[in-house]
Amino acid sequence: MVSAGEVSGRRDRGSATVWVVAVMAVVWGVAYVLVQVGMARVAVHTARTAADLGALAAAELAVAAPGEACGRAAEVVAANDARIASCEIEGGVSEVTARVRLRFPGLKESEASATSRAGPVYLKAER
Repeated sequence: MVSAGEVSGRRDRGSATVWVVAVMAVVWGVAYVLVQVGMARVAVHTARTAADLGALAAAELAVAAPGEACGRAAEVVAANDARIASCEIEGGVSEVTARVRLRFPGLKESEASATSRAGPVYLKAER
């Protein structure tokens, strides 16, 4: 019996392997990018949540004990796997910035950041 490669005069044996390797490289590359985007989204959401909850915690003490408000915000932000970058209390309104570290394998380290404000509705702080 004569094989197709012998009839055409070429040996195509193994050429599919090259295509499979190329397709798998593309699939793995796309998967890597999607995982990194997912990690970045999680970090941004974590920073937003930590900043929101930290601002609410600080606003709770902003009028009664303004000296303790940022300390409480730092505790809440840390409990939400972030670190506090800034905390300001002005006229009963708190503004908290939280940061979350991003580590991408093979890339440099980065940070996701979010800022939130909270306070009583009847108090207005100028921005």
